[in-house]
Amino acid sequence: MLAAGARWADTPRTAAADAECVITCLPRPQAVSACLEGEVGVLCGLGPGGTWIDMSTNDCSEVQRIAVLAAARGIRTLESPVTGGVHNAAIGQITALVGGEEAVFKQHEGILAAMTNPIVYVGELGTASTLKVITNMLAFVNQWAAGEALMLARVAGIDLHRAYEGIKNSSGNSWSFEVETQLVLNGSYDFQFSLDLACKDFGLAHQVARSHGVPLEVGAHVEQIFQRARAQYGGQAWSTQVVKLLEDSMGLDLRADGFPASMFGPVTGPSHDHLAKAPPTEATAQ
Repeated sequence: MLAAGARWADTPRTAAADAECVITCLPRPQAVSACLEGEVGVLCGLGPGGTWIDMSTNDCSEVQRIAVLAAARGIRTLESPVTGGVHNAAIGQITALVGGEEAVFKQHEGILAAMTNPIVYVGELGTASTLKVITNMLAFVNQWAAGEALMLARVAGIDLHRAYEGIKNSSGNSWSFEVETQLVLNGSYDFQFSLDLACKDFGLAHQVARSHGVPLEVGAHVEQIFQRARAQYGGQAWSTQVVKLLEDSMGLDLRADGFPASMFGPVTGPSHDHLAKAPPTEATAQ
């Protein structure tokens, strides 16, 4: 990044001092709070009239809490968590879910458009963070269900490559099945998203459910499966490795030729052309 023209700053406060807008994209709510608050935090560096945009998968109440602190300093807040996989983030084609004052969103839409596509304005501050953890919960449920579907296909004697193509072109398809299942079938599981993060996001979804009195019977059951996978394989194992619990219990693997080891390539065959071939990047934007 420095070679590309970025400037180094020793603290978030220093980084924010000459900025009109600061963007954070961090793995946990605690990391966002640590970056924004305190004597060396962003809020002490960003001036009145500035804007903080949080693109993290965050706790909606935490975003709202920090936004109050920001407003007291004349700083505006937007939330813009992203969804769609790191392979789409690498090429600027990841979906942004935006919450906050619509006028502030319109003023900064161009900045978000440089990194994301499409952009969905959800509503007031907190709604986008809520929707993001809902979409993640749904993806995790789909991920486990996809593993069960493929295992059923295998023991029924169906070629797994043909099973994948059939399900992909059926009413049972989902983004999780179409993209993540390819990494299971390859055996790499390399989704670039850890079981630790998956369990964190499940926890955030359950906070929302409890606050609104909504039972999550299927979600709660799948969360326990993810917790077992984390205990079995470690928190840094890829989230797709949850399917390995099923493989291990059955004594059968779910492998087929012609599927990529990574979402970033190399990609084999015309049915996988939708996967990006750009190298992965991991950074916070300022």
